[in-house]
Amino acid sequence: MSVSPALDTAGASPRARPAPPEPPASRPAGRTGRAAAGLAPAGLALALGLWGIRRGNSMWRDESTTYQVAHRGLADIWHLLGQADAVHGLYYLFMHGVFALWDGGLVALRLPSVLAMAAAAAGVGLLGQRLAGPRAGLAAGLVFPLFPAVQRYAQEGRSYALVCAVVVWATHLLLSAVARPRKRTWTGYAAVASLACLLHEFAVLAVAAHGVALYRARAGARSGWAWGRTASGVAVVLIPLVIVSQQQAALVGWIAPPGPPELLGFGALALTGLVCAWGPLPARGPVPLRDLALALLILPPAALLAVSYLHPLYVDRYVLYAYVGLALLIGARLDGLSRTVAAPRALAGGLAVAAVAALLPYSLQLRTPQSRLDDPLAAARAVRELGQPGDGVLFLPARRREPIMSRPEDFRGLRELALARHAIPSGTLHGVELPAPLIRARMLTAGRIVTVNDPPGQPLDYTPQERMKREVLAEHFHRCAVRDVTGMRIVLYGRAGKC
Repeated sequence: MSVSPALDTAGASPRARPAPPEPPASRPAGRTGRAAAGLAPAGLALALGLWGIRRGNSMWRDESTTYQVAHRGLADIWHLLGQADAVHGLYYLFMHGVFALWDGGLVALRLPSVLAMAAAAAGVGLLGQRLAGPRAGLAAGLVFPLFPAVQRYAQEGRSYALVCAVVVWATHLLLSAVARPRKRTWTGYAAVASLACLLHEFAVLAVAAHGVALYRARAGARSGWAWGRTASGVAVVLIPLVIVSQQQAALVGWIAPPGPPELLGFGALALTGLVCAWGPLPARGPVPLRDLALALLILPPAALLAVSYLHPLYVDRYVLYAYVGLALLIGARLDGLSRTVAAPRALAGGLAVAAVAALLPYSLQLRTPQSRLDDPLAAARAVRELGQPGDGVLFLPARRREPIMSRPEDFRGLRELALARHAIPSGTLHGVELPAPLIRARMLTAGRIVTVNDPPGQPLDYTPQERMKREVLAEHFHRCAVRDVTGMRIVLYGRAGKC
């Protein structure tokens, strides 16, 4: 008896036959693509971060604060946080541990930020791979460390690179929790998101962006409720830090309401993101790339800008992680563009050359001492060159004490004329000064005084102490020498015949 051609030897229709397994040769290629989406961006970010990491042996004022606070004892750090800078407390404790393991100066100060930005770049690449495929992920991961702001904060001894990295990996946990809802995954997301917020409280805006992305993606009531419970837990963890930092709000009194530069900067980023989001984009994950990327790019800076019209708080580095969203959108758009050209490798090479040509001048300048607001180490060297043993030293205003706190050896032999209590025992960032009459009395005992000043054109402080310093210098001393360094002016004053 013949067998019908519609049936195979097992009596089943060929249409019901299981699909043949994927050829073995294609599996390693997929794994290779996924690995490249993480490893290549991490390598690029690491190379950019290590390039010129010492920045001409310079250190600006915020890094100076990190350096000297992290070198205090644990009890002294805790004493400080009760009065100032609690928002950076966890980071200071982390850096205290870094310096306890290796007191490597400027490299140790900045290396954690370099490594954190490498981890962030790897995370961005893998986010792009999850949401749009390996090529989009690779492009997003390689774009991210090229952004000028990312290059800058990858080399600063502050918390912003760490916050960025933790936000990226919290986003991975969010996607995993939505794709496969499990209590442990949501708990992991809550823990990592809380860590980001404790490193800097404005990371809570990234958690809010996650919620908006879930809402826009219509991820379902179950995921929405789970995110709501998780966000509530993060808020509970964050509330004590918010209360303490609000009591220390005077420390951010220097922040002005948003003006044209801030609005134009945010507008340019948002417009770029919206242009990249226009038209079809891949949607492979539990949350569409477009929804997640736009939420991270736009919501945190927009919310902080809006609040800043009532209570100025907006500084772009506080929401540095917004660049994650922009990198994802650019990566997805570049992937789509590569599929429309006959020679995608040539396109990639041309874009790489264009990026280097556009960014190289800025990248070179970014690694010079002049790229930052000031340089306390250069100021300390100028004091050492102008001063002599027995001279007095004054800081005008008092918050300019970063040079002596970071390089006390350059002030050896000089007398501080205004200081009543040093920073560490007083639990302050810069110490406590004497009343104005005592400052006057001490100044009149000196034949020469070296002063560390703001650069010309800065507004003057009008506290009684600052007014007294300026009055005594004007009435009883002559200007002998001036040294301008990045962001500061060092002036030597002397009595008649003492210059």
